[in-house]
Amino acid sequence: MRVTAPVVAALATLTPLQAFADNDISGTYKLVGDQRKIVETGEIITAPTPQGYITYGKEGRMMVVIVRQPRPKPAVADNFTDQERAALFKTMSAYGGTYKFDGKTVQHNVDIAWNEVWTGVTQARDVTRDGDRLTLTTPQYRNQTDGRMSVNILVWEKVK
Repeated sequence: MRVTAPVVAALATLTPLQAFADNDISGTYKLVGDQRKIVETGEIITAPTPQGYITYGKEGRMMVVIVRQPRPKPAVADNFTDQERAALFKTMSAYGGTYKFDGKTVQHNVDIAWNEVWTGVTQARDVTRDGDRLTLTTPQYRNQTDGRMSVNILVWEKVK
């Protein structure tokens, strides 16, 4: 690839932060939109009250916690039934690890997870940005609640 003089001149005017801004998603974001698209039918299921946070550290680590409604609230904190535990587990996702972002796709390399099936795997998400908002879109997957092939579309807003 040949780099022309105008390109070199333009790059020279950028600060290091500006030069890498397209590849920087560091910060903490609050979940503001949560949709699931059913692949077979195109049906969109919108979560009624999305709740969650995702953090991308400048050092390359990330953590995310998401809870979905309806979420049970057991009567007491120290004596859950097995049914209550299962219901709480089914309405959440939480994991952490390292990440890499190339400007279009983020890869979450999971080293701890609420579900051990995810520990040691890489979760890829397509990323689009609009101001302080990130939209992360999953690849197709089989949803654990109903078995239908789905795509999740999560909209995150940067916490100030």
